[in-house]
Order: sequence, then structure tokens, then C-alpha cells
Amino acid sequence: MNLPELPELRRATALVRTVMPPTPTYTWPLLNARAGAEVWLKHENHSPVGAFKLRGAAVYIDWLAREQPSLTGVVAATRGNHGQGVALAARRKGWTTTIVVPFGNSREKNRAMLALGAELIEHGEDFQAANEYATDLARERGAHKVPSFHPLLVAGTGTYAMEMFEAASELDTVYVPIGMGSSICGVAAARAALGLKTKIVGVVAEASPSYALSFAAGKVVEHQAGTKIADGLACRVPVEDALGVIRKHVERIVQVSDEAIASAMRALYEDTHNVAEGAGAAAVAAILSEPEAVRGKRVGTVITGGNVDREVFLQALTTA
Repeated sequence: MNLPELPELRRATALVRTVMPPTPTYTWPLLNARAGAEVWLKHENHSPVGAFKLRGAAVYIDWLAREQPSLTGVVAATRGNHGQGVALAARRKGWTTTIVVPFGNSREKNRAMLALGAELIEHGEDFQAANEYATDLARERGAHKVPSFHPLLVAGTGTYAMEMFEAASELDTVYVPIGMGSSICGVAAARAALGLKTKIVGVVAEASPSYALSFAAGKVVEHQAGTKIADGLACRVPVEDALGVIRKHVERIVQVSDEAIASAMRALYEDTHNVAEGAGAAAVAAILSEPEAVRGKRVGTVITGGNVDREVFLQALTTA
């Protein structure tokens, strides 16, 4: 897959501006003291859907409307944030949205998608099963299936990375969580487009290590997605195109435990008073897990989302 270049990222940014303003990029003294580094946080938890996924969805849906002007509805699979982005972008076009989620999905993410007008269908025990069903459902209905990874989603996601790099220059390293791969590929695209030397480190949940295993093996390796706290990282089958980009542009991948993610959620709340869902805190967990690697450096990361169920967040806050 060819990464989007600077003109495409600029066009995507202009399009994203029609649905949301830039999100903040801040460095927080308490978090810096905790990490022993100058940590810059990109606050995608402040987007209109509480996560970065609206960016890619807006770019993809805009393209789709031009390609298929008679289209009236779309289907997608999600653990929640992609579905919210698709539902909001599709509603702006007057389209219907059908979202497939696995059983046991986040209650509050489900409610958010319903509030955006989506039809919600539960199917399967994990994202992969829901995604396969969504593909079949779209075929049966003659609807368009919005993918979970696509170059246009990468271009949209790359707009947050462009904002982050422009707000926090000369970062030594950026830590990026990996779900299906659009986020880290977008960061790689923005770094290349701006000609930066910033290192990129990927982050996965220890209990959902498929991308880490695939990175090491040089090919797609399927593995059970067992994380209980970071649903946005619960990938069983990596995307081959995403893996190719990651192997070319990412220095290494760090695995973090669910316990470390919960601790990072707590640290973010204590130090910045921001709510981060598990996937949104995973990269901070990685930063805090390797103090020698970051000590005295300028590092960046992204709170990819803040959409966490109340009881999950409460447990993270109260478990020492």
C-alpha cells in the first residue's frame, strides 16, 4: 500500500475541518514528572465522537458519496469508535447506517451509535466474527460495506498526526496504539510527508498480540484477541496492507498488559483529568513501562479515544 502524501493529507485536513476543529496537543507537567520525559498528548478524546475515527470516516464517506451518488446506506463492523465515526459521517449525507458489533460490546459505545441513528446488530464473539458477518450482510442487502482499514481511512487518520507534529515539533519518538492499523499508518504517512526523523513505536495489548507476532514473523499471524480492557486493540487477524506499512515504517512494537493499561488510565486521570478508554491509554502505558527509553526525551502519543463504560473506568481508577 502506498501511503498518502502531503497534498492528499492537506486535502483530507480541509475535509475533516468541515466536521471538527483540530484537537488539542498538550504536554502536562504531572505526566512529564511521572514519565521522566516531555510527553505530548494528542487529545483525540476531544473529537465529536470522543475518538479519532471520525476523521477517516469523514474522508471515506465523502469519497463514497462522489463515487456512488445514488447510495443511501452503509454497513460497518466495529467495537464502537469506527461505528460512531461512520454513523455520524453517513448521517451528514442523509444515509442509513447498519453497525455490527460482537456480543458483549461496550454498552455506552452501543448507546452512542444508536443515538447517531445507526441500526445496531450483535453478532459473533469478537470483532473478526462481526466483521465477517457485516461483509455478508452488506452483500445480502446490496449495501456498501465500509472497511475497517483502507487508504482513505489512513489519510483521514493522518490528519491528527499532521496536527500533532505541527504543534509539537522535533519529537524523538511517537508511541501509537495498533487496532486494525489505520492510526499508526496515518502517523507514518504524516511523518514521511513532513520529512521528519521521529521514530514510531507501535503498541498492542499483551493479551491481543497479533500485530506484534506478525511484525516479528514478517507475515500475518492470527491470535486470539483476549484483552478485557482495550477493545479498540482486540484484533485477531491483522490487515496485510497495514502490516506491510508497519514493518517498513515502525521501529518496534511494545506489548502492554491489561493491568498496565488500567494503571495508565488512572495516571492520565490523575495527571491530566482526562478520561481515556483502554486503547486510548495503551501508548501511555508503553511510555511508562520503559523509562530508560524515554528519559529526558520529547515523546508524543495519542489518546485515541475516551469512550469507556463507567464500571470499567471505575475499576481502573480504584485498582492499585
